[in-house]
Amino acid sequence: MKADQLEIVSLGTQHLEGALALSRQAGGPHRLADWEMALALSTGVVALESDKIVGTTLTTRYGTDCATINMVIVDEAMRGRGLGRRLMQAGLDAAGSLPCRLIATDEGLPLYESLGFRQVGAIVQHQGFCSAVEAPVDVEWAQPSHLAEIEALDQLAFGAIRGELLSYLNQVGRFAVIRRGGHVSGFSTSRPFGRGEVIGPVVAENGEDARKLILFQIAARRHTFLRMDTATNLGLSSWLTELGLVHVGGGTAMQRGGNTHSSPCVKTFALANQAFG
Repeated sequence: MKADQLEIVSLGTQHLEGALALSRQAGGPHRLADWEMALALSTGVVALESDKIVGTTLTTRYGTDCATINMVIVDEAMRGRGLGRRLMQAGLDAAGSLPCRLIATDEGLPLYESLGFRQVGAIVQHQGFCSAVEAPVDVEWAQPSHLAEIEALDQLAFGAIRGELLSYLNQVGRFAVIRRGGHVSGFSTSRPFGRGEVIGPVVAENGEDARKLILFQIAARRHTFLRMDTATNLGLSSWLTELGLVHVGGGTAMQRGGNTHSSPCVKTFALANQAFG
């Protein structure tokens, strides 16, 4: 069947089992709960061949600031027929006039460039079991009263208000903070994902604080399979490798529309940040 003959419908809870099967076919580690989180924070579409899901796309809008395109997956039997472009167009339509961001694989890069996305950075993925580490003494678990300051720091780092995402992460994961002068100056979070847990986002004033916030999360999860994604320009990749988190891949950060965001904060983004993969 040709791509233009497939039915494209809104992603609903009734499609999650099929979407999960598709992401696993593509080599993803997702659990059903990971797809439930993605749907709770996003709108999406699925491509149907009869009743079989053969493609997905999610769009996550952050107010009037920007949107991210996530989970663009095409069944291996349908690739090369234009379905990826059709799914991407549905994702862009859902974003409207908002600037859009995504993390591209090498295979998807030509499509995204043809749709007006430009490269703005590179992401490396690390995963594995860490060696035992000590929790830094100047990092603590966040309290409910810290969430407003966490949201403000995240907005500065990401360039958009993401209160709904951070509230969800606060329910399913746990935040840690560094406080100075009675105020939150940096934070990290982790949550269940795939084979274990994913660390991120992390926002800090400098590289030393970023490492402390990451170490605090690792120390609380000894013997847990961990994943973390970071931008290559932050200089954290070799350090994560030394801790036992092996470099296993990555992607290209891309953006369409708007200005490339710049902030004085050190930023390390797990894929919970810009995507759900």
